[in-house]
Amino acid sequence: MNTPFFPAWRSRLAPSKKASPPLAEQPLPQLEALFAPFIPEQLLSRAGANSRERFYTLRQTFWAFLWQALHPGTACREVVRQLLSDWQAQAGRTRAQAGTAAYCRARQRLPLERLQAILQATLGPEPPRWRGHAVKLVDGTTFSLPDTAANQKKFPQSGAQKPGCGFPTLKVVALFSLASGLALNWARGSLRVHEIPLFRKLWSGLRRRDLIIGDRGFSSYTNLALLLGRGVDCLFRLHQGKKVRHPRRSRLQRKQKLGPRQWLVQWKKPYQKPEYMRPKEWAAVPSEMQVRVFEVIVCTRGMRTRKLMLVTTLLDPVRYPVEELAELYLRRWEIELSFRDLKTTLGLEVLRCQSPAMVEKEVWMHLIAFNLLRRVMLQSAASGDSDVRHLSFKGALATVRQYCPAMAAAQTSHLRVQLIERLREVIAQDVLPLRPGRREPRAVKRRPKPYQMLNQPRHVFRELAHRGKYRKGKKCKLVKP
Repeated sequence: MNTPFFPAWRSRLAPSKKASPPLAEQPLPQLEALFAPFIPEQLLSRAGANSRERFYTLRQTFWAFLWQALHPGTACREVVRQLLSDWQAQAGRTRAQAGTAAYCRARQRLPLERLQAILQATLGPEPPRWRGHAVKLVDGTTFSLPDTAANQKKFPQSGAQKPGCGFPTLKVVALFSLASGLALNWARGSLRVHEIPLFRKLWSGLRRRDLIIGDRGFSSYTNLALLLGRGVDCLFRLHQGKKVRHPRRSRLQRKQKLGPRQWLVQWKKPYQKPEYMRPKEWAAVPSEMQVRVFEVIVCTRGMRTRKLMLVTTLLDPVRYPVEELAELYLRRWEIELSFRDLKTTLGLEVLRCQSPAMVEKEVWMHLIAFNLLRRVMLQSAASGDSDVRHLSFKGALATVRQYCPAMAAAQTSHLRVQLIERLREVIAQDVLPLRPGRREPRAVKRRPKPYQMLNQPRHVFRELAHRGKYRKGKKCKLVKP
């Protein structure tokens, strides 16, 4: 600083310049200190939308949105208060706009392609393979959306619900890595779209020597044949409508017995084209193919299913034993646990955004938060010599949220590194109890409140004032005046 006319002010103004960094350079430091190594710097650089010098830059908005995803149920107002508290504490400001409009507009300006690139960047190095195959899990789920006109138009509610009584529903099909548990990609659609067309949208990200594991909803002839043509193998549960017992009556004909309860089967092409396929694509489907079908007996107490008929394109019974394939398929349940972590732990069961465009960004941001937590858990498992499947996801989330303020308050980088190492040790010590084969019935113990169900639109509905005041079978006595 050069002040030739006021030299006495130099000692007072020079420290203030150092103590007041530019406002746009004030991201949430506690998250950046932990998660920035997993995200390339250029993905958060100032280019395109949010690149102008303002409060909510691309970097600031991303970390604020991520902080919101890691704190389920957090409103935009609380995020703005968090940003303002950091700004006023570091920059010495006393007045600022406390409204949420600017932050909401900044979230709308987030480029969708940046979020997609960030999710791919969080995958990190390739995990270990199973017999040369990268094993990936596929399954579908649904999310409930706010009841707005835009959401209802894009993702209409179930047809079994009356207008004004339901909520828009988003159907999602996602791919997860079995080895690392990371979310690889996802496709969205309305409730009226089948999972198979959504699954086909994810095929561009599949590579040769991939092994896809899914339930019987994905076990179709076209899926297995077309994926095999791409060099991708499959392990699905055979649909209950497909039988291999009667060769003359079924399109699945036994050709050779490979061992106890396993056969080499010739599967013929269906006669009818699926609705989601074009005639040109249907013509490219081969007329028949060979698959391996085997039966697995489940002896675990509490499981509803006793027998599993599995179909796979891995034909060699020596290189791919039935026991290992059955164990792989039983691990398909891990994708259900990942959905539970997303929907229950991260609060994605009911989304909060009011428009379809922001709903999509909200899902992308929660998947990024999920992957970042999984990357920290993978590091903790590697340093603690433990299996990442046995670590608590909810415990990792709680540990990250409580250690982040301490890392933000660290005065030196050496102390911050020590806190990060201690965080990994704490996560590695939070091991889930090993309870194989436990019985968990799908029943709800806590009773709901005794309120009426909204079975009409809210502007039409009128509650019954006398509801619940009379017992069944009890006659009312007339009192004479």
